[in-house]
Amino acid sequence: MSLLPGRPWPLGAHWDGGGVNVAVFSAHAQRIELCLFDDSGEHELSRQRLPAHSRDVFHGYLPGAGPGLVYGLRAHGPQRPDDGHCFDPDRLLLDPWARELVGQPEGLRAPRARVVADEADPGGYLRPWHDSADLLLYELHVKGFTRLHPGVPEPLRGTFAGLAHPAAIDHLRRLGVTAVSLLPVQQHLSEARLTRLGLVNYWGYNTLGFFCPDPRLAASAAQGGRAVRDEFRAMVRALHAAGIEVILDVVFNHTAEGDETGPTLSWRGLDNRSWYRVPHDHPGRYINDTGCGNTLDLRQPRVLQFVMDCLRHWVREMQVDGFRFDLATVLARGDHGFDPHAPFFRAIAQDPVLAGVRLIAEPWDVGPGGYQLGGFPHGWLEWNDRFRDTMRRWWLRGHVARGEFAQRLCASSDLFHRRHRLPADSVNYVVSHDGFTLRDLVTWQHRRNQANGEDNRDGHVHNLGCNFGVEGEPAPPEVTALRERARRALLATVLLSQGTPMLAAGDELGHTQGGNNNPYCQDNATTWIDWSQADQTLIAFVARVAALRRAHLPLANHWYTGTAGHGGRADLAWLTAEGEPLHGDAWHLPDGRCLAALIGAPGRCPDDRQAALLLLVNGDADPAPFRLPAGRWQGLLDSSQADGAPVDPAPVQTRLTVPGHALLLLREAA
Repeated sequence: MSLLPGRPWPLGAHWDGGGVNVAVFSAHAQRIELCLFDDSGEHELSRQRLPAHSRDVFHGYLPGAGPGLVYGLRAHGPQRPDDGHCFDPDRLLLDPWARELVGQPEGLRAPRARVVADEADPGGYLRPWHDSADLLLYELHVKGFTRLHPGVPEPLRGTFAGLAHPAAIDHLRRLGVTAVSLLPVQQHLSEARLTRLGLVNYWGYNTLGFFCPDPRLAASAAQGGRAVRDEFRAMVRALHAAGIEVILDVVFNHTAEGDETGPTLSWRGLDNRSWYRVPHDHPGRYINDTGCGNTLDLRQPRVLQFVMDCLRHWVREMQVDGFRFDLATVLARGDHGFDPHAPFFRAIAQDPVLAGVRLIAEPWDVGPGGYQLGGFPHGWLEWNDRFRDTMRRWWLRGHVARGEFAQRLCASSDLFHRRHRLPADSVNYVVSHDGFTLRDLVTWQHRRNQANGEDNRDGHVHNLGCNFGVEGEPAPPEVTALRERARRALLATVLLSQGTPMLAAGDELGHTQGGNNNPYCQDNATTWIDWSQADQTLIAFVARVAALRRAHLPLANHWYTGTAGHGGRADLAWLTAEGEPLHGDAWHLPDGRCLAALIGAPGRCPDDRQAALLLLVNGDADPAPFRLPAGRWQGLLDSSQADGAPVDPAPVQTRLTVPGHALLLLREAA
């Protein structure tokens, strides 16, 4: 059937009940053709030129067509790669707005797209929404989290349905997790280099189908795209029913087309110079602020619209609660670097669908001026790698002054307070998916990434870990004990810190990757959590500390001033081990490894009584005596103990010895 002119909006292919409207953006194409295929996507049935062209959008309407229609695009225009134009009508291209892909890319061939019906959130249930002070983020990979979980039925392991299973959710609830941050779940492509090596892009930071949940993560993949989307939504609803928000890791800084030598699958062939940032003097190349070959250009209104349409889709139709933006500095790059008032930020702030969702930035990229920790707008949370590195150095290396430790523990006020941000905007973590696991951080001094096929050259070198004198496992019992104590201290520091704590899946049970600190291409037992070897005692420790945070919120979600007014005490006072106020050089001496925080105004008082908290921190290897402030103190936590259970000081005790590599939390007794 011949195409009618149709409308230039919405972009992509949409069914309106009577036919399918197709709208494709290209500022430099001469014409766009719509190619229709059989259900398998193997055989092209017809090819027609989109008959209308409005404001850089080619469009047409196919009456009588509906959901299930399989299609692709061909773009005609100048073939001048040196000038940044890569049009080639012999290449079939994927619609960037595709809601479902048909087939996987093979070599340089793009998959086809399938038209789907809009599937808006039907509502009828209450989504969870936690106060910022109640957030406990838990970063996980959908497949790796349950692939080896014995409590999840075998057909569901490693899938959306597996994460929705009670055995998986019960673990999250035991830890007190209030939001899961899922590594990319959009359909992605493995780079050609990995394919040649027989590896895959396991993490998924190489997106191809931005609107599509990856069927490789679905137990229902064989039933088709609608079943995959339904399974994803069922997972979200199961997590919501448990009071857990769902946050997606999204990659809008680059696409799967790579650099100039990469495959032409969609964006490059439709309008290379509009979609990607290119140098003015070398438009045939790419600006590579991502380190992944190309950089999307959100200065272009249609590229920004693509991102916004995608975000709205995941919130409205797939029911998620927020996003963590990979290499987020890219999204706000203007003509002269990072712009804190970039159109991307303004577009999200005014959007009625997106204005209330969680927004988390990885606040850096690899381009000039790319490190922007603390520079994002109000309401954004930011991964705080300064917290990560400081706490690693404090507990594992001993190269941090007390002032630096205290500042990072208190939400990096130097970065956030002076910009009128809230403490919760600092996402505090010591381990994420990128790098050593927590167990490996205290086991391996050097990365062991040979399996990645890059001669052990990939992955971080500056890990700030410590093997405590023995490389790898097994180790003598005394070394193992030190490693376990260091892990507990790091976990407790994250959970008791001021800000938003984030745990990496598996760190609470002793997950190891065998020293591989860049296993992005390891879809195997290296990355899958081995639940059969889970350290149940460590799980109980983490659950205990998380419960203490919920009950007491030792450091509230407001900035402390150090002024008195809480039973005669300051809202927060820092003391030496002798109980004297910390001041002057004592903050900056590198050999000062002990300090105490007397918190006169904790965030919560579980029994409605304003009781002070006392945090004692010993970063040295040897035990250290602390003089306690006047009063009677009740122990809440001792991280040197495997279960965290403290020994209460005697009512009249004035001194308390804190073991090495440990922190203690006490509460003022009645």
